[in-house]
Amino acid sequence: MRKSLLLLLLLPILAATSFAQESRQDISVSGSGILAPFASGNAVQLHSTPGYGGLVSYRFLLTPHGGLELNYQYDQNVQHFVTNSLNNHIHDRFMELSGAYVYSFNFKNFNPFIEGGPAAFIFSPIDDAKTNIFGISRNTDVGGMYGAGIAYEISPSFDIRAEYRGLIMKTPTFNYSGNDLRTNVYYNISNPVIGIAYHF
Repeated sequence: MRKSLLLLLLLPILAATSFAQESRQDISVSGSGILAPFASGNAVQLHSTPGYGGLVSYRFLLTPHGGLELNYQYDQNVQHFVTNSLNNHIHDRFMELSGAYVYSFNFKNFNPFIEGGPAAFIFSPIDDAKTNIFGISRNTDVGGMYGAGIAYEISPSFDIRAEYRGLIMKTPTFNYSGNDLRTNVYYNISNPVIGIAYHF
């Protein structure tokens, strides 16, 4: 009888613990855009078309408000480099690998959040009709990302997320010979995203 009573008393605690563990992780899939500003330096001007792609994120909550996030993003756009002797377009694949600390706030079904952390960015040229320069290759930059957004809970398992992200890095050079595409400046790419997250 005592064992049954003890089990009956422990069941709500075990259920609450299980529920808390289930909601500590989430994975989200979002559509993304990259909007790079005009950059100029070292007698090089860089214009970029808007890029479109996707972002996948995994988030693990350490506390009810704070957690860690891993991100992978893929987009494509066209970079336009202008110098005294060059006028070239490079169609490229843009990839982001980043980690961030996320802090969120809770207001009923709305959960605003802020985040920031280090990131690696990969620019890979695509050899097609949109690229009119040779002798280029993939290059990697190290920088950072930050962001602020809001999640709206549509059920205990799903929410919709919208966020503004900023990506800070040096402008790409595509390892062009003689460093003719190097601006030697950092710029901030605006990266709006919207998607859906699944909590588990």
